[in-house]
Amino acid sequence: MQTQLVLTIISDDKPGVVELLAQTITHHQGNWLESRMAHLAGKFAGILQVAIDSESEAALREALSNLSDQGLKIVVESAADSVKTAGKEFQFSVVGSDRPGIIFEIAQAFASRHINMSELETACSSMPWSGEPMFEATGLIQVPKSVNMDDLYDQLDTIADELAVDIRLEAPAEDTHH
Repeated sequence: MQTQLVLTIISDDKPGVVELLAQTITHHQGNWLESRMAHLAGKFAGILQVAIDSESEAALREALSNLSDQGLKIVVESAADSVKTAGKEFQFSVVGSDRPGIIFEIAQAFASRHINMSELETACSSMPWSGEPMFEATGLIQVPKSVNMDDLYDQLDTIADELAVDIRLEAPAEDTHH
C-alpha cells in the first residue's frame, strides 16, 4: 500500500542538498512528488511530498533522520487527506512599503471568514524610485461559497488604506466580479 509523507527540510545553503534528499528518497523506493524549495538568509528550506510503499516507510524515515549528520534538519509527517471545500480559488497580491503586520492583517481577514490560504510567497526589495523597503506577497486562497465577497473586498480595501498597500484579488477566469 502506498502512503504519502510530507517533509520539511532546513539546512545551511550549500550545493548538493537536493541531490542528497533525492538520492535518499530514491534509494528507499520513494517517489518525489510536489515540492517548494527556497534559499533564504543563508539557509536552504523546503517542503516536499513523497509517495512510498508502507513497507519502506520506516527505513526511509530512519535514513532521513540520519541526514542530520550532514546538517539537514528534516521533519517527516504523514500526509493528511485533503478535504476540498466548496468554493472558488482566488489569486491575491499585496504590494507596498514594508512594515510589520501586513501578513497578519490579511491572514486575519481571511481566517475570520474560514478562507484557507493554500499558497503564500513573500519578498522584500527596494522601491526603484526611492530605495524605500518594498514588500510583495502573492498567493492562492480557497474562498467558501458562504463568504460575502463584497464584505471581503470592503475589509481588504480598509486594510489597504490603513497599511498603505495595494491588495488585489483575482477571480478565476470565468468569474468577472470585481
